[in-house]
Amino acid sequence: MNRRVLILSIPLLVFLGGCIFLYKGLFSDPRKLESALLDQPVPEFALTSLQDPGRQFTREIFTGKPMLLNVWATWCPTCYAEHEYLNELKAKEGIYIVGMNYKDEREKALRWLKNLGNPYAIDLYDPRGMLGLDLGVYGAPETFLIDSQGVIRYRHVGDVNEQVWQQTLKPIFERME
Repeated sequence: MNRRVLILSIPLLVFLGGCIFLYKGLFSDPRKLESALLDQPVPEFALTSLQDPGRQFTREIFTGKPMLLNVWATWCPTCYAEHEYLNELKAKEGIYIVGMNYKDEREKALRWLKNLGNPYAIDLYDPRGMLGLDLGVYGAPETFLIDSQGVIRYRHVGDVNEQVWQQTLKPIFERME
C-alpha cells in the first residue's frame, strides 16, 4: 500500500513543482536580464567600423571615460523609437555613446544614420552578432553602461527614454564618473 501511495504522489509532486516555477515567473521582470558579464571587462573583439569598413576596433575603445554601448538594428522598431532620445543625450548631456549595429545590413544601417542622425561617437558593425553573443545580447535594443576601465557596470534591455535615463541609467552613469 505504501508503495502505491508513493507512485501516485510522484505526478502530484511534479505538478506542484511546475506550478511553483510558473508562479515565480509571473512576477519576474522580463526587462531585467542579469548579465554574467556584470562587473567584468568587455570581452575581446575585433569589429570594423560601420562607416569605414577598413577601420577596425578592439576592446580598447571602451577605456578612458564612462560610456554607453547601445546595441541597435534597422529591423528593430524599438530602436527606432529610442533613436531620437539617444541623439538628445549626445547633444544635451554630452554622453559618449558607442553604437553597435547588430545582425543588420550595412547599407540599411548607414541610410538609417544619415536620415535619423548619428548619436554614436564610434559605430561598430557586428553583422554576425559575435560580440553580441559574447555580451549575452538577446536582441535589440540593449544598452550597457561601461566605466572608464572598460568594465560593464549595468545592462538595460529595451529602449532608452527620458524616464529610463533619469530614473535608472543616469544615477549609475554619474557614479561611474
